[in-house]
Amino acid sequence: MRTTTGAARNKKKNRLFKKAKGYRGGRSKLLRTVKETLVRSEAYAFRDRRVRKREFRKLWILRINAATRARGLRYSEFIYGLKKAGIEIDRKTLSEMAIHDSAAFDAVVEKARETLAA
Repeated sequence: MRTTTGAARNKKKNRLFKKAKGYRGGRSKLLRTVKETLVRSEAYAFRDRRVRKREFRKLWILRINAATRARGLRYSEFIYGLKKAGIEIDRKTLSEMAIHDSAAFDAVVEKARETLAA
């Protein structure tokens, strides 16, 4: 008896169409277009997972810069002071401290300022 790839082929097609659900027009209805669209969308997704990390780091640096300038210090001086003082707090945590726990952030800024002066 002759075997066909019918079931496997349909399963594969359904998997592709499921991934493309919600896409507009032929991008979710036509097999060839769905394949092209998914290749591109997965490439963008891969790339942008890395871009997201860069964007968040930029945001944290902006927030820290604004908070340190309000306390009379530039971002670069602040980071240098922290390094010199041996304080290893990542930028995400510093950003959250600047927003939610200003007293603790003030203490960190003062420690960095003291180290710079010494």
